[in-house]
Amino acid sequence: MTERALVFGSVAQAYERYRPDYPPEVVDLVVDHACRPVRTALEIGAGTGKATRVFAERGVAVTATDPDPAMLAELRRHVPATVTTVETTLEDLEASSTYDLVFAAASLHWTEPTQRWARVAGLLEPEGVFASFGGQLLLADPALEDALQAAQSPWLTDDGFPSPDGTPKDAPMRWPGSELERSDLFDEVRQHVVARRPSVPALDYVGHLSTISAYLMLTAADRQRAFDAILAVLPDEVQLSADLTRHVARRVG
Repeated sequence: MTERALVFGSVAQAYERYRPDYPPEVVDLVVDHACRPVRTALEIGAGTGKATRVFAERGVAVTATDPDPAMLAELRRHVPATVTTVETTLEDLEASSTYDLVFAAASLHWTEPTQRWARVAGLLEPEGVFASFGGQLLLADPALEDALQAAQSPWLTDDGFPSPDGTPKDAPMRWPGSELERSDLFDEVRQHVVARRPSVPALDYVGHLSTISAYLMLTAADRQRAFDAILAVLPDEVQLSADLTRHVARRVG
């Protein structure tokens, strides 16, 4: 898993271009769930800063962390100068400060599971908020999604990431909410799903696939063959199923 977690820097500019932005409403969700003003925040695995910027633009003092220097370099091109950046993983972060909010956007699954919640809780102020945002981009047409899977199958059988605790994707409470509900370090766990069905050029969708770790683990030649095969079965424009699942919880005590 560590190897897969560190492949994104090679496509940092594509990641910024093709990964979807986060809506400003994610800030409202956090603020509404907080018992205290949200003035400071730490982001885990900030990538190119797509989630960092929506909080920074609302006046939150964000510390953005990522283990990949190329991703942080791209992030600095797009976020306000008020954002602090630290090249580190959650596990290696020096816990010298605590925050009103700790959040992760499509990155929490890269963290080490056994100490994940103790580590997060230790970085939060009492009753501080943890938040997670994410969701896989799939083709909205099931037949077209099946055709894509068949086209890429000689090189890749699954481009997704399994639920870290085995919770099914159609469960009433999805991961990481399922883990948060079992933890005695957090309460008031809430899940919100925002349905999104954007339409994009097929080339842009394949551009998005080029930022997915499963494809980045292929050789360059096999990756290009897979993309050529996928493009051959796609129309010029595709509709995506891009639901955004958001979880929030409060630290106990």
